[in-house]
Amino acid sequence: MSTILRTPPLAGGRPPRWDSRRRAPPASASLPPVEKVNLAHASTDLPAPGITRPVGTLHGQPVHMVRLTGTGPWCRHATGDALFFVTRGTLRVELRERTVDLEEGELLIVPRGVEHRPVTDSEALVLMSAPSLEGEAAGQSPAP
Repeated sequence: MSTILRTPPLAGGRPPRWDSRRRAPPASASLPPVEKVNLAHASTDLPAPGITRPVGTLHGQPVHMVRLTGTGPWCRHATGDALFFVTRGTLRVELRERTVDLEEGELLIVPRGVEHRPVTDSEALVLMSAPSLEGEAAGQSPAP
């Protein structure tokens, strides 16, 4: 077994590549502000079912609160996963091969490329995150 030997920097020379002091941390002025979100307050601002209220972004994907009723369209996201977190009511997420029932406090992450649609028998309040549908196939899709 060989041992890697690291030589100390030369006097007056630059620090070695593995030195953590080599780069300064990024300026905090370029970082977005960190704000908390009160989900109870965000849900009271929803005027009608289907209208979303943005609450932030995560990894470039919008995160929003929405009241869902009825059956949503089939959709598939090619660029990211979809997240459904039920804060009030119940939600059924239909996949082509099975159905997942969610109750308050439960969440489901649908991997990218998996076709799905949300269904509710009564109104459900859901925190959702999914990539935008611009440039992706959305709406009714034929059965496989």
